Amino acid sequence: MRIVFMGTPDIAATSLKALIDSHHEVVGVFAQPDKPKGRGYVLTPPPTKVLALEHGIPVYQPETLRDGAAADILDALSPDLIAVVAYGKLLPKYVLDYPPYGCINLHASLLPKYRGAAPMQRAIMAGEAVTGVTTMYMAEGLDTGDMLLTESFPIGDEDNFEDIHDRTAAVGAALLLKTVDAAEAGTLQPIPQNDAAACYAAKIEKSECQLDFTKSVRELDCFIRGLSPIPLAFTHTPDGKLLKIVKATPTVGKGKAGEVLKTTPDGFTVACGDGALLIRTLVPEGKGRMSAADFVRGRKIGIGDILS
Repeated sequence: MRIVFMGTPDIAATSLKALIDSHHEVVGVFAQPDKPKGRGYVLTPPPTKVLALEHGIPVYQPETLRDGAAADILDALSPDLIAVVAYGKLLPKYVLDYPPYGCINLHASLLPKYRGAAPMQRAIMAGEAVTGVTTMYMAEGLDTGDMLLTESFPIGDEDNFEDIHDRTAAVGAALLLKTVDAAEAGTLQPIPQNDAAACYAAKIEKSECQLDFTKSVRELDCFIRGLSPIPLAFTHTPDGKLLKIVKATPTVGKGKAGEVLKTTPDGFTVACGDGALLIRTLVPEGKGRMSAADFVRGRKIGIGDILS
């Protein structure tokens, strides 16, 4: 099977590696353009580009696929199938219609739930006990195509976005390869999605990452884990300084929402709507990640302070 792969971040690179190591032939990789990163804004290639070039696979990074921009490339590569993982661009109809075995997308949720850009984060933030991955034939809508195969796994009580991302990458890569093998064998049985059961996992916006300590401990715990280690939930110290929360643990306590109830060798406890959270790891404004205990020892927070 001749495959063109479309994808950009680490999670896509894991799937690309599985296809490269298989008996299929990856004949080309499409990725987003290189982007400046770090304090020096160094132009950095995406992980899929780095991996493809290591294996001698040509890489294409068009700004757009609209107006037939990739038609000549596809003609030259002549793929049997296009595999897509976190590419970040909607595929126009001429691309969707090109390969004889179709365009197969790996999505990081159990569709039709959590269609959209941030399915892993949104599942954790919503308190889901189970998540997973789905392969599907791509359609012109956003994650609306017929489902092919799924694989589920639990979200543990302490799992954060990084944990679920890494698990999704591994499980998803295996499922995508299984799907491509089944496509080649002609054994796939597409299942239409139930649109009535769908929900949308919108991109995480900075403005929605602020903690509301009037909410329940369970809600806040899921919220923090879903946003850790990036972009991180945040609050403010009494003097207005930004305070990002990396890790917290539900505990007992009672007080005004956002009130620092006590300090311990493990950090400090903050009152919530129905209990309290023990803040364990954080990022103060202008600083790097540190333990909440060190933050307390630096006298940056104290009992009776209100976080807002």
